[in-house]
Amino acid sequence: MEQGTTTRTGHEDEGIDQDRLALAAGAPTAFDPEAGMATAEYAIATLAAAGLAGLLIAILKSDAVRGLIEGVVTSAFSIL
Repeated sequence: MEQGTTTRTGHEDEGIDQDRLALAAGAPTAFDPEAGMATAEYAIATLAAAGLAGLLIAILKSDAVRGLIEGVVTSAFSIL
């Protein structure tokens, strides 16, 4: 950027490159190829968790697992 040009903030640039300052501060810039990666990773993890929850519900609703759980609960209450 040339000295004396106006930046995104509307202030005159005094020889300081605003993009380099933003990058040094850790802020994503317009040319950051990894911008939004955390959001995509959260979306994938949420979909995986929902799929796993659906699978567990299907397994727990099966007759074999239901009978096993009923047997464990019945034996636990018969001891008391």
